[in-house]
Amino acid sequence: MGTTEIIIIATAAFAALVAGYLIGYFMMRSAQKNKLQEIRAKAEEEAEVIKKEKILQAKEKFMQLKAEYDKQVVEKNKSILEGENRIKQKENSLNQKTEDYRRKETELAKTKENYTTQLGIIEKKKTDLEKLINRQVLQLETIAGISKEEAKTQLVEALKAEAKTESLAYVQEIMEEAKTNASKEAKRIIIQSIQRLGTETAIENAVTVFNIESDDIKGRIIGREGRNIRALEAATGVEFIIDDTPEAILLSCFDPVRREIARLALHQLVMDGRIHPARVEEVVNKVKKQIDEEILEIGKRTTIDLGIHGLHSELVRHIGKMRYRSSYGQNLLQHSREVANLCAIMASELGLNPKIAKRAGLLHDIGKVPDGESEVPHAIYGMKLAEKFKEKPEVCNAIGAHHDEVEMTSLYAPIVQVCDAISGARPGARREMTESYIKRIKELEALAWTTMV
Repeated sequence: MGTTEIIIIATAAFAALVAGYLIGYFMMRSAQKNKLQEIRAKAEEEAEVIKKEKILQAKEKFMQLKAEYDKQVVEKNKSILEGENRIKQKENSLNQKTEDYRRKETELAKTKENYTTQLGIIEKKKTDLEKLINRQVLQLETIAGISKEEAKTQLVEALKAEAKTESLAYVQEIMEEAKTNASKEAKRIIIQSIQRLGTETAIENAVTVFNIESDDIKGRIIGREGRNIRALEAATGVEFIIDDTPEAILLSCFDPVRREIARLALHQLVMDGRIHPARVEEVVNKVKKQIDEEILEIGKRTTIDLGIHGLHSELVRHIGKMRYRSSYGQNLLQHSREVANLCAIMASELGLNPKIAKRAGLLHDIGKVPDGESEVPHAIYGMKLAEKFKEKPEVCNAIGAHHDEVEMTSLYAPIVQVCDAISGARPGARREMTESYIKRIKELEALAWTTMV
């Protein structure tokens, strides 16, 4: 085969290839165009469907909004109608009230006119009556021979004398009856108070017996050349009597607080076993603090037991100190508690406040436990102490007047005075014969201890 044929064949093949490509290209373009038309037609159909759906939704929304709007319009019209009805009702009510007011005003005018007419008639009758009375008075004066003023004076004087005589007799009768009833009632209240309250009585002593296990401890308490016992007596102000009495030491002092401090201090020293002057002073100071705390606790416990509240802490401390004081041998705290309860019973019987009476009864002897020496009577000192700590005037007066140092200004004062006498007069409660002697010895003892310190 020659070169020419090869070229022809190659040219024919290339032409066939180009023709095939062109045919395929046009066929592909035709197919794409048909597919594009189908997609467009389908998209137009879907768009039409969406359009119809949207239009339908818009119509439904419009109908819904229209229905809501119509409902609001109806409700608003209903509210406006109700408001108009209320306004009409108020207007009708106002018109009715206006009509009633006019009618009452007319009736008032008629009543006023009738009242004026009747007042005129009354004035005329009053004038006629006065003229008639004057004529009768003139006739009576002519018949009696005295004037109206003289007759009136004589009548008034006679009535005054008669009334005075009757009133004096009536007052005398009432006073006699009141005295009789008061005496009976007072006896009843006192007897009933005594019967309702009974307490044990115990006489306070001036000596405390301290028991020991063996007499060997006496030597240790005395110490070398008596230095321990001298230190105890100097620190406590109590006399320690160590004699032949077996297994016992006597603590003698008329001040119960100092005697109690000495007893407790000696107990701690004996239990500890170390007894020397420095230790004695240390223990005594410690016991004094314990006693101070115990005094405050006793005062608080007493006020709680009696139901008395709001006392100043200093008054509470003084109440606790009464536990270690005695009056004619009678324990002062026990006496004050008894007086407080008696006062409450009597106050209740008399219709007074039992709490105030109980408070005054508890504090009535507070002046017997001063922090220092007091030259005024214990009732006056106690009253000043209560006034200092803002107690009520009734309580202060009852404290100051229970021994007649000041004038009684309330009913609580005689109640406290009577109850104080009842408590002190119980059989075996007091030991009055030795009281003056004990008082003198206490003064001498305090002076000696002060000089020693």
